[in-house]
Amino acid sequence: METTQRVWHARQDPRRNTSSIGIYSHVRDRWGIFYAQPFVLNVRQAGVAIEGVVRQESIETSQLAVDTHGYTDFAMALARLLGFDLCPRLKELKQPHLYVPRGTVIPPEIVTVCEANVDTALIEKHWDTLAHLTASVMSGNTSAVAALARFGSTARGDPIYEAGVRWGRLLRTAFLADYFVKDAFRNELRRVLNRGEAVNALKRVVSSKCKLIQCSD
Repeated sequence: METTQRVWHARQDPRRNTSSIGIYSHVRDRWGIFYAQPFVLNVRQAGVAIEGVVRQESIETSQLAVDTHGYTDFAMALARLLGFDLCPRLKELKQPHLYVPRGTVIPPEIVTVCEANVDTALIEKHWDTLAHLTASVMSGNTSAVAALARFGSTARGDPIYEAGVRWGRLLRTAFLADYFVKDAFRNELRRVLNRGEAVNALKRVVSSKCKLIQCSD
């Protein structure tokens, strides 16, 4: 959405070369848009995706479908701690790798796409800190946006980040098992995400029409 440079979230939209903000909308079937919030363009949207589920008060959410930009391994762990599953449509399935705990015997059929390198002891060691972070997001003392900015890719080497990422990888492995095996689940995920894209397209049309009306006035 085009805006002025004075807006805090405003950034230069590279496609239109104008000051703009993103509007992240949560959509659920007949409910239409049940939550919307601004976000900074050209950054990963996992934080706003999770924040919308936590802050909205209309419905209970057990699964949240997101595109690749709305997903990180740490975000997958945080979402699960908050009580729902992040279900990403990984772009062209370029991230189908599976991870299991150390010492797990990998079947020969999947040995080329699976690694037994998840340190569950690290997850257990920092579980309480991850729970405290989750409580801070749930209570509003911090936002999911701020939490995931703190524990983004630049936090590599931080033990809390590493614990969250490893648990997120286990969750992603479980998700991918359902995605590849359950046709109904995969088709529903695609349908929901396509519906969200249709809502975005509608918003762009409405915005452009409003601009034309303003110009004619």
